[in-house]
Amino acid sequence: MSPYILMAISISLFTGTCLTLFSTHWLTAWIGLEINTLAIIPMMTYPNNPRSTEAAIKYFLTQATASMLMMFAIIYNAWSTNQWTLFQLSDQWASTTMTIALSIKLGLAPFHLWVPEVTQGIPLLSGMMLLTWQKIAPTAILYQIAPCLNMNIMITLATLSTILGGWGGLNQTHLRKILAYSSIAHMGWMAIIVHINPTMTILNLIIYIFATLTIFLTLNYSTVTKIKSLANLWNKSAPSTIVILLTLLSLGGLPPLTGFMPKWLILQELIISTDITMATLMAMSALLNLFFYMRIIYASSLTMFPTTNNSKMQWYFSSSKPFTMIPTITIISSMLLPMTPLFTTLT
Repeated sequence: MSPYILMAISISLFTGTCLTLFSTHWLTAWIGLEINTLAIIPMMTYPNNPRSTEAAIKYFLTQATASMLMMFAIIYNAWSTNQWTLFQLSDQWASTTMTIALSIKLGLAPFHLWVPEVTQGIPLLSGMMLLTWQKIAPTAILYQIAPCLNMNIMITLATLSTILGGWGGLNQTHLRKILAYSSIAHMGWMAIIVHINPTMTILNLIIYIFATLTIFLTLNYSTVTKIKSLANLWNKSAPSTIVILLTLLSLGGLPPLTGFMPKWLILQELIISTDITMATLMAMSALLNLFFYMRIIYASSLTMFPTTNNSKMQWYFSSSKPFTMIPTITIISSMLLPMTPLFTTLT
């Protein structure tokens, strides 16, 4: 891709997200989401092939449907309340429609089927942008209008997301699909707490983004897309196996890694709000995610390739792909648990 085109796309993505983050008017928030959607489609279709084109079309149609529902909710709310303020969403029909629209944009179950299909059909770096940057703007709207949402629907969708996100990734062999189902499950964790403590949703999103960035950049550096290929990863890049081990355990929520922090705080908030049944269900659904994370860890870090390695220094071969960001974001995504008291005071 031409660097000028890439710069234009990057500026559009950044502008669309910032427009949604800083807007107090429904129309500007909607425009920001549309700019984001249209800007990422050229990234999905490069390099151009039938699979990436199909994935881009699926993504566009899904996001267009969500945008249509969102615009319907905005207009209906403006007609019933006579104002376009982002924080004013008092009508029940507008609240329900907006909840469904944001759920489609975030990929919450049962509107999650587009996420693994689109992620599988596009390159690794485009999938990374889809599962990280594209979640920021809808989550920001979710955070701002949390008291106005239909909480019964949101809790139901969040519970389904954590269960189906873990269940769907069990029989997958493609890493992009596994990370897509991981994204669905993590979106469920963010949505379940938004009615109790919305700031916890933002904390979970930040930690999830850093961990997912680490995994995608490591896979892109090693040029690996399937679990079977991970068995020879130690032969290509030995440090990558350690990075994948730490980051996946952090995503699974095991102490003493960073990913344990949001799950711990969310379960604590659910228990304090006397929702012990939901807390138990969420904790048990996390085991499903941990199982397919352990499958990846077993293939990449706990086994060795069955054939003899003739070149003992193969991982020293130079690679044209950058590795500079990976150590920094690995530390962030796996070693921030001691800062939990600081984040607790912020929330």
